[in-house]
Amino acid sequence: MEPRFDFEPAARSLAAIVDGISDDQLADSTPCGASTVRDVLAHVVGLIEAFRQAATKEAVGNSAPPPSGTDIALPNDWRTLIPAQLEALTAAWRVDDAWDGDTEAGGVRMPAAVMAMVALDEIVIHGWDLAVATGQDLRVDPTDSAILLEFLSETDPEGTPGLFGPIVEIPADAPVFERVLGLTGRDPAWRSSAVA
Repeated sequence: MEPRFDFEPAARSLAAIVDGISDDQLADSTPCGASTVRDVLAHVVGLIEAFRQAATKEAVGNSAPPPSGTDIALPNDWRTLIPAQLEALTAAWRVDDAWDGDTEAGGVRMPAAVMAMVALDEIVIHGWDLAVATGQDLRVDPTDSAILLEFLSETDPEGTPGLFGPIVEIPADAPVFERVLGLTGRDPAWRSSAVA
């Protein structure tokens, strides 16, 4: 059985990063290929809602793959919307039924407990993407890091198209979260050239 956990630490950390992003950073590069800070924020808006709906099961049978690429609009109220969405997602996954049975997000169906780990991965990793792109430090709960390291341990070394690039080799004695980043195809040493 997959571990049950609380989304609050990851949600709080992402909300703090979002709060620290200035308008003049929206066009800056991120570790996500050609995606800018604006692009990652727009993606985050969609994914948080999709994973909230996965918890409530309201999208089962009618979810669609989320829009991708650099043409996703970022809502004007993103600074208040994202923290509110994160609170709603956290509350939705605190309901016991959220973890039972199968659920769906982005047109993909899987056991709800596995979907929760995918959601945790997305929130934490995109939190890091936004943090390093804007010169901030992401606080990652050690429990979340351990859950993600176990969850990602079977990642294909070539990566997962549309999700992760090829694994970045990280020393086995490196901090747990750096090893998590490597499994998602990210280099923990990546820094934005826009951040002095």
